[in-house]
Amino acid sequence: MDRRTAPRVATLAAAVALLVGCSGEVTDRGSSGSGTTTSGALPSSSSGSAPTDVVTDLEAPWSIAIDDEVALVSERDSGLVLEITDDGGTREVGTVEGVSAGGEGGLLGLALHEDHLYTYLTTDEDNRVVRHELTGEPGALGLGDAETILAGIPSASFHNGGRIAFGPDDMLYVTTGDAGETERSQDRESLAGKILRLTPEGEVPEGNPFEDSLVWTLGHRNPQGLAWADDGTMYASEFGQDTWDELNVITAGDNYGWPTVEGIADDERFTDPVQQWAPDEASPSGIAIADGSIWIANLRGARLREVPLDDPSTSTEHLVGEHGRLRDVAVATDGSLWVLTNNTDGRGDPDDGDDRILRVGVVRKA
Repeated sequence: MDRRTAPRVATLAAAVALLVGCSGEVTDRGSSGSGTTTSGALPSSSSGSAPTDVVTDLEAPWSIAIDDEVALVSERDSGLVLEITDDGGTREVGTVEGVSAGGEGGLLGLALHEDHLYTYLTTDEDNRVVRHELTGEPGALGLGDAETILAGIPSASFHNGGRIAFGPDDMLYVTTGDAGETERSQDRESLAGKILRLTPEGEVPEGNPFEDSLVWTLGHRNPQGLAWADDGTMYASEFGQDTWDELNVITAGDNYGWPTVEGIADDERFTDPVQQWAPDEASPSGIAIADGSIWIANLRGARLREVPLDDPSTSTEHLVGEHGRLRDVAVATDGSLWVLTNNTDGRGDPDDGDDRILRVGVVRKA
């Protein structure tokens, strides 16, 4: 049964065109390698309107997963997986067993693949990836038995990574944090501080850069977002420490430098980010690609950042300070963006109705 309600939303097949209010000034930080940042409205008609609620009253949500008729969201602390219903409410699909919430840990990333739900969760011993068969039909989904496909990822109160996504090769990609021990990121034998690539069953697939290893890339501090462009290029967002947050182009086998370097270092041993930002303007979490741009949800920066694929050293800021911390962004079946707020996780300042998923329309560029 529905445990919460929200204003009824339009059918997912409807086209949406929204104009989003923004604040801030144009900033050129190109001399530091940050590129150029502007603030302005999302590309849309001049007669557009503000973002609308898809659903409200979520509790410490973390990840959105959308696939055809199914739209799910995870709650970090409760371990609940919620289904977003056609009338704008939510219903409980099930509780992922074994979740140990604390600090930044708990039920984190979700991914849908061939009638299975994949989850990334923190337990008392580790971080792990567990999959469940989805039972029932949309609107009445349930979770089948749990199957752990990857265990032993180091966990801590902070820096757990947690984003999971299937790439265009049908392999599962997993971001892991350094779990507070920075040297792990440079250790190829450790699963921490990495982006991992595995089969849907949790095995090492053909084509991984290191023999008998799930490691796809190394030298990460706490990567939080994954997305692929139509040409197969892979991007990841990453929390820095005190100096630079990053957007990286991900290439198999590359080393992204943490903890030796942070941000653009021009060190031939490491791969530099294509763009970097000061943490108080960013803390980039989930990302999505739509309409020729990468869209990045920012936590501490409390904004939605747009990075054009054809010029990834530049960006435009949207929703600056309007909805608080933003945890994830996903492309809905109608082409709009669903943006997940994250103000009830103990670090935000929740408004009435928080947390929520906002629908933000993007008009196709000519």
